[in-house]
Amino acid sequence: MTTTQHIMQKTIQNAIPCTGIGLHSGKPIQMTLYPAAINTGVIFRRIDVVDKNNALPARWDCVVDTRLNTCLGNKEGVILSTVEHFMGALAGLGITNLIAEVNGPEMPIMDGSANDFMTLLECAGIQVQDAPVKALKILKKVVFDDNKGATTSLEPANHNLTLNFEIDFPQSKAIGHETVSIVLNEQNFKQMVAPARTFGFAAEVAQLRNMGLAQGASLENAVAVEGDTVLNPEGLRLKNEFVAHKVLDAIGDLYQAGMPIIGTFTGIKSGHFHNNQLLQLIFTDPSAYEIVEL
Repeated sequence: MTTTQHIMQKTIQNAIPCTGIGLHSGKPIQMTLYPAAINTGVIFRRIDVVDKNNALPARWDCVVDTRLNTCLGNKEGVILSTVEHFMGALAGLGITNLIAEVNGPEMPIMDGSANDFMTLLECAGIQVQDAPVKALKILKKVVFDDNKGATTSLEPANHNLTLNFEIDFPQSKAIGHETVSIVLNEQNFKQMVAPARTFGFAAEVAQLRNMGLAQGASLENAVAVEGDTVLNPEGLRLKNEFVAHKVLDAIGDLYQAGMPIIGTFTGIKSGHFHNNQLLQLIFTDPSAYEIVEL
C-alpha cells in the first residue's frame, strides 16, 4: 500500500534584517523578514506607515501598478513597489508563509536579481511546517493577449510549473531574440533564473532619471545596454540572462496567485502587466482551475 507524500508549507526559522537601496528612489531601504504561521501566506508591512493599515498581502488582487515593476497597494493607499524579485526567490525556495517589514515605498533592489534574496532566506533557515501546500491547478488553457504583440498563457500540466519565454529586441544585437524553457524547482531556479539581473537601455535610464525614477539604478544592480554593447565590465552572468530575468519576473508575479501553480506558462514579449492580467482572467473563471493539496 502506498501513501501520498505531501509537500509541506514552509517559513523561515529566524528573523533576519537587510539593507539595500530603492531602484527608483535611490534611498536606503531596511527590510526585516519574520517567520509566519501556516496558511498566513506572504504579507508585506510598511512599518514607516503608522496612522493606517500598513499590511500588503502579496496577492494578484492587491496589485495596483505594473508599469515598471509589480506594485502592491491596499485600500488606504499604502503601496510597495518592486516586489517581484523577492517573490521569485520565495517561489524558488518553496516558502509559503512569511512577513516582510519594509520601511519605505519600495523593496531594496539588492543586485537586481534574486541571488541576494535567496542568500538572505537561506541564512534565516528554512522551517518545514505541519500543513500541506495548496496549489492552483490549471484545468484549461487561458490566454491574455494585449493585441500589441505580447501574450501570456497558462495551460494544464501534470505537475510543477513549467515556464516558456520568448523575447525579441531587434534594435540590439546584445539582446536580440532569446527563448528559454524551465521547469520550476529549487535547483533550476538557483542555477538558471536567480542570478539573472534586471536590464535596460542606457538611454531609457537617462529618461527615467529625468522623470525622478531609476535614481538608484547602477551597473551594480542592473545590466545596461547601449546599442549592441553590454556596458557592465564583467559582462553577463548567464548567456541568456535577458530572457532568464523575464522568467524571474514571471515566477515572482505568478506566485501572487497566493500559492504555487501546476501548469505550463508561456510568455511572448510580455511583462508584469500581462502576468497580472492572466491571473485576473484565471481567478474570474472558476472552470479554469481547482485548488489541490500538493
